[in-house]
Amino acid sequence: MIRINQLVLPVGHGREAVKKKAARLLKIPETAIGEITIIRRSLDARKKGQLLYSYILDLSLSDEKSEARFVKKAANVNIRLEKETTYGYPKRGVVPMEQRPLIIGAGPAGLFAGLALAENGYAPLLVEQGDPVEIRTKKVEEFWKYGPKHLDIRSNVQFGEGGAGTFSDGKLNTLVKDVSGRNKKVLETFAEAGADSTILYDSRPHIGTDVLRTVVQNIRNRILENGGEIRFRHCVSELIISEKDGKRTVCGVKLSDGSIIGARQIILAVGHSARELFEALHRQQIVMKPKPFAVGLRIQHPQKMINLSQYGMENPEGLGAAPYKLTARTGSGRGVYSFCMCPGGFVVDASSEAGRLAVNGMSCFARDGENANSAVIVTVTPEDFPGVLGGLEFQRHLEEKAFWLGNGQIPIQLYGDFAEGRLSRQFGDVNGAFCGNTAFANLRELLPEYLNRAFLEGMEVFGRQVAGFDRPDAVLAGVESRTSSPLCIVRDDGLESSVKGLFPCGEGAGYAGGITSAAMDGLKVAEQVIGRFAPLG
Repeated sequence: MIRINQLVLPVGHGREAVKKKAARLLKIPETAIGEITIIRRSLDARKKGQLLYSYILDLSLSDEKSEARFVKKAANVNIRLEKETTYGYPKRGVVPMEQRPLIIGAGPAGLFAGLALAENGYAPLLVEQGDPVEIRTKKVEEFWKYGPKHLDIRSNVQFGEGGAGTFSDGKLNTLVKDVSGRNKKVLETFAEAGADSTILYDSRPHIGTDVLRTVVQNIRNRILENGGEIRFRHCVSELIISEKDGKRTVCGVKLSDGSIIGARQIILAVGHSARELFEALHRQQIVMKPKPFAVGLRIQHPQKMINLSQYGMENPEGLGAAPYKLTARTGSGRGVYSFCMCPGGFVVDASSEAGRLAVNGMSCFARDGENANSAVIVTVTPEDFPGVLGGLEFQRHLEEKAFWLGNGQIPIQLYGDFAEGRLSRQFGDVNGAFCGNTAFANLRELLPEYLNRAFLEGMEVFGRQVAGFDRPDAVLAGVESRTSSPLCIVRDDGLESSVKGLFPCGEGAGYAGGITSAAMDGLKVAEQVIGRFAPLG
């Protein structure tokens, strides 16, 4: 197979242009080219009047024996021979299982761990405290319409089938190097389950919350069809641990209704907001450590303004709504950066606890909303919140203040008023787009002042990077507190925790930072189980 890097074509090129350009680079006729696979497509928008696509391609020739000769003849550093790698499950282990494996949580990590185990004959049991996604969606929409009295603390934007990413933009970017092929496996699984096929090669792939809900159902069905089982509305309250000769081993879980499920291999894939369970694990002396994360506010701008800045035009035909990614380093040394940017999207009430309020961003696949939004967040470290569970309490404190400021509604403020510390009275030219009820409040009272100063300093930098980013009528909302898990559950080289048989996994355990990396970690942990144990029967 031949790999071509940096094959560049103008945006809007025809269907045959890729093949023509590849043939020209290889100095061969088009008829000599067999199958072409797009590995990656990224947009080069450095010259606003000349937008380009840059491709990475794999292609085969009709005469495969001559591939090496033509690569040498091309004499191009961007053309080389490439060995095709495919993801494969490990060979089954030989240690017999006493009980089927248990997975706690049906977010990306739990679903992909469950799918891997089911497809290999392990008949996993998944337990999820929330509802299946179709019921969960109705409950979330009722909460957005009617407010805090309709919050189901077990099934909401954070909890339920699909995890927190179900009510987001469904971004699939990851910085994890894919030497194992897990990333490709995850993307292929999503595409097979109904996601648009462009996720297989776009440099910034996304599914969209509207499509993701169907994708999640289809992955669930694959698990069930392959012998797995999923039990919804099952909330794990603590582990059951046996101890012998100083060695602690998991042997099951206790549910909130007092019932017990026995298991000797448990994958813990609970997501970053499973605070009650984190507290229970801490009481049971599961080794954990605090980790840095970030907090801040959501900001909204007109999507046309962002398009103009990124593409040089307000309505770029065929390109869709423009994203952005911004970073700054403040004088105090804190990082400020945009996070979970949602082109053409909404800011949503993402609360999961009574009396506490958090926000997130969400986009549909079309990304055709009037506004762009992202979180502008500031890094915090264990120095800001002492103790293993200090980050958890830090988040809760901010969410309680947000709930109080908005009287149970999303507290919002114009950026110019935030900078001056005064209450906003009405929107300017930017009309906020929200899922959930809102109330004007002084968000300057929400974050500690040292974070406010860092936020303002970062906004000044971003205003120089994107024209109008620091416009006075940009709409702020708070609090963005669930950026990542505030702790890490320590695991060894075999991916087990300090209690044998317990495999911490995904974003909640501190080993992932989004849908794709969580799903990849779910596969990675499942591989450990498959490679060590033989399934029942």
